[in-house]
Amino acid sequence: MKIKEILKDKEPHISFEVFPPKTDAGYESVLSATEKIAALKPSFISVTYGAGGGTSKNTVNIASHIQNDLGVVSLAHLTCASSTKDEVRQVIGKLKEEGIENVLGLRGDIPDDVQFPVSNQYKYAYELIQDIKSQGSFCVGAACYPEGHVETEHKKDDIENLKNKVECGVDFLTTQMFFDNNILYNFLYRIREKGITVPVLPGIMPVTNSKQMKRICSLSGTALPERFRAIVDRFGENPKAMQQAGIAYATDQIIDLIANGINNIHIYSMNKPEVAEAIMYNLSEIVKV
Repeated sequence: MKIKEILKDKEPHISFEVFPPKTDAGYESVLSATEKIAALKPSFISVTYGAGGGTSKNTVNIASHIQNDLGVVSLAHLTCASSTKDEVRQVIGKLKEEGIENVLGLRGDIPDDVQFPVSNQYKYAYELIQDIKSQGSFCVGAACYPEGHVETEHKKDDIENLKNKVECGVDFLTTQMFFDNNILYNFLYRIREKGITVPVLPGIMPVTNSKQMKRICSLSGTALPERFRAIVDRFGENPKAMQQAGIAYATDQIIDLIANGINNIHIYSMNKPEVAEAIMYNLSEIVKV
């Protein structure tokens, strides 16, 4: 099933993201975590594309396992930064062979000390999206940034870039993580004013340890509300307490979003099935599976 069809449903849906192992040695543990998350019956599971492209084969393998063995719709990531155009086309061919209809087209994070783009690479996500669309009837998603992309100085320019990307054939958007729902509501108002009408899935990150939070902020420039900072200050040195508090905070965000009419939420699971399970338990009477 194509994700754009799932998004037409008026009932609340939860989806999750998993990421492939950095090396083949971790493949089985990631597969085990993915199977536990799939057992929660999310609307779909997305699979990220490894930095540098080295684990790209695992993206396809895991996405295929999710869809063809576990019976959950899968969404495969593809990035400009991690592959040449030829490598991307090879992956698209494999996705077709496995019957995977949903692709998330991203520029991706550029690794340190790596020249980008080199010859035969896409520079921008919209170029990748155009190519994906030209190679089959894929449902294509893209990323958006409620607080603005860290490399774009002005938010209005970021929204113009987003509009151009959507017009290349994007069927839905998934946001960068955020910790203040008002940021998302303001973002939705601004993009709708500019004529961006495709569905937007909020991306929620349950932060379960303080080191994770610091890394997130350094990479994405995500703002942290005082309420969230207080949680980290109080519980950050107690791993079990921080996990419980992080799950509670993410749950609270999700409930507020659903209460305000946003029915499709994407959760960055960090391959932690116990966190995914706890959130689904907290939403058991709100999200029916």
